[in-house]
Amino acid sequence: MTTLKLELLDRDLSILNFNSRVLSLAQRQDYPLLERLKFLCIVASNLDEFFEVRMNAQLEAMRAGIKKGAVTEWSFNEVSAQAYALVARQYDIFDDELMPALKAAGVDIVGRSHRSNNQKNWVKKYFQANVKPLLLPIALDMAHPFPQVASKALHFIVELAAVEKSVQPTIIIIRVPRALPRVLQLPKNGHPSQEFVTLTSIIGAHLPDLFGSRKILSFSQFRVTRHSDLDLDEDSMDDLPSALRQELAQRPFAEAVRLEVSQGCAERLSAFLLAEFKLPPAAMYQVQGPVNLGRLIQLLSLTKGENLKFTPYSPAWPKQLNKQESIFARLKQGDVMIHRPYESFDAVIQFLHEAVYDPKVLAIHQTIYRTGSDIRILNLLQEAVKRGKEVVVVVEIKARFDEETNINWAEKLEAIGAQVMYGMIGLKTHAKMLLVLRQEGNRIKRYAHVSTGNYNANTAKLYTDICMLTSDLTLTREIGYIFRHLTSQIALPTIRKLLVAPFNLQRAMLRQISLVKAASLAGKKAKIIAKMNSLTDEVLVKALIGAAQQGVEIDLIIRGACILPVDAPAVEGRIRVRSIVGRFLEHSRIFYFEAGEAKRMWLSSADWMSRNMIRRIEIAWPILDAQMQTRIFQECIEPYLKDTEDAWALTVADYMQVSSNKTNTHSAQKLLIARYS
Repeated sequence: MTTLKLELLDRDLSILNFNSRVLSLAQRQDYPLLERLKFLCIVASNLDEFFEVRMNAQLEAMRAGIKKGAVTEWSFNEVSAQAYALVARQYDIFDDELMPALKAAGVDIVGRSHRSNNQKNWVKKYFQANVKPLLLPIALDMAHPFPQVASKALHFIVELAAVEKSVQPTIIIIRVPRALPRVLQLPKNGHPSQEFVTLTSIIGAHLPDLFGSRKILSFSQFRVTRHSDLDLDEDSMDDLPSALRQELAQRPFAEAVRLEVSQGCAERLSAFLLAEFKLPPAAMYQVQGPVNLGRLIQLLSLTKGENLKFTPYSPAWPKQLNKQESIFARLKQGDVMIHRPYESFDAVIQFLHEAVYDPKVLAIHQTIYRTGSDIRILNLLQEAVKRGKEVVVVVEIKARFDEETNINWAEKLEAIGAQVMYGMIGLKTHAKMLLVLRQEGNRIKRYAHVSTGNYNANTAKLYTDICMLTSDLTLTREIGYIFRHLTSQIALPTIRKLLVAPFNLQRAMLRQISLVKAASLAGKKAKIIAKMNSLTDEVLVKALIGAAQQGVEIDLIIRGACILPVDAPAVEGRIRVRSIVGRFLEHSRIFYFEAGEAKRMWLSSADWMSRNMIRRIEIAWPILDAQMQTRIFQECIEPYLKDTEDAWALTVADYMQVSSNKTNTHSAQKLLIARYS
């Protein structure tokens, strides 16, 4: 590989490769068993999203027999082969490693052939009382065509023997209601183990109860995944929320992209399903176990046992903040950095809370991208409106798979008088900003919060991110300019500190790479270190390669997709790419450039992807304080470059786990947990 691979194919393969690294956490012998199961479930959920978003283009290219271009028949086969291998490995781990280990630890999912008589009786009673009344078998005939099958909804297909005067067997489709729990705990009856049963196993054992004397020839679970990326023509819309709601209603019934069936599914049934969903055989995945592994995550909340889970981690209160002191007063002394999840997101909530209840605060402006189920921010913004403050919220209602939640937020805020904006046509607002305007004497003072991650209290406990509270005069004024641009589309004035996509972020990064390259040519120190989720912007990748060819040392910490070829001409050894995959999801974006004596650092909401650079509103802000820059380097860069426990290094062939002997391992995340505990 001596040239850049086609971005789309390489991105798709990189995403699958990242999930393969996450799947390795399910095999970590030093991780508690239920945590290992959790990572297995996470991969199942990630694969769902991969097929929903990425696979349609590959599938269409295969159907059309396209031979040349970014997506081809060949690229479909390449992606499918890696997906097949990943799914097969997933079920091997589930069947051969996790289930036996959990059983040995006293946690057992009991199959129907291994149930005691008492358990069989309990299952039968549960089926009769709670499941059977909700099951409506649909026999396919002239009066009953194949039913609408929603994306990712679990179904059974059953083949019944022909009745008298009929030549053909009867095909039955049964939808499994989503309201029913997928995992149930069996009564202990004095047994020390924690024993469970899956809903599909209950239904499978009692299918004959639905059909009386009719003989079942064969049956299988099945699940179809559909393309879920919304196609909106914003230019022709008068009412974006209403149009989006219409699209969301149609999403569950879009084009099918994947069919999952049980391993023992009869060929005639799988062929029938493929024909109904208009899918080629290559889009079918036969699995040895539950069709939807992701739903087994319910087992984590049902199972007891401290040794089966990580010791709960409680984030520390940010060391730069005093709980008893006003955050506004503290920010007059300088900026405050919060390193999540090691430091608590509650400090951000406290900042907003103080702003809401401070009578001197006149206005609050905030961007919303992903919020999660925690509604404290929503409640605080509503309270601010009630208290007469000017509340402006830029809600990105096109945030994939959070569209409905965000529309609901927007409507609730609008209903009480907040000014709600939906960003800009053609651009997603991905920047994370919160601006507070406070009357202090005869002037208005601005305070702000900026972050690499979302205003989401749930993910704040699981994702590593860096955020900053500031009252810097220039920085907060420029954040105000961005809000004004988002609400009015008035052109941005000259900005000195912030970098803003799609206007100057990519250009500024290219400029920094050029300065480092010039320093190298002049014989000075020349180093680039960047940490991000994905690196798929071809312009920036080529710039990095050009800098490395001139002697620049480059270290990249890329969690997921990366299209940079580590064996590009004349750069081998000068560009090192590693991925950290551990207990927390690495999410912070840090860009560090060293050119001679000049050391420059930015934090950002943006990855180095084309969509972030040209199709989103993003920000990057400079870290000018030397102490804060040192802290970020010591906590967020240096430990990750030394990591030998959670790190994977990109090689010519693929990612290879970095390892050292057991007495000399180093994990950046474990180091930070210990430091903040």
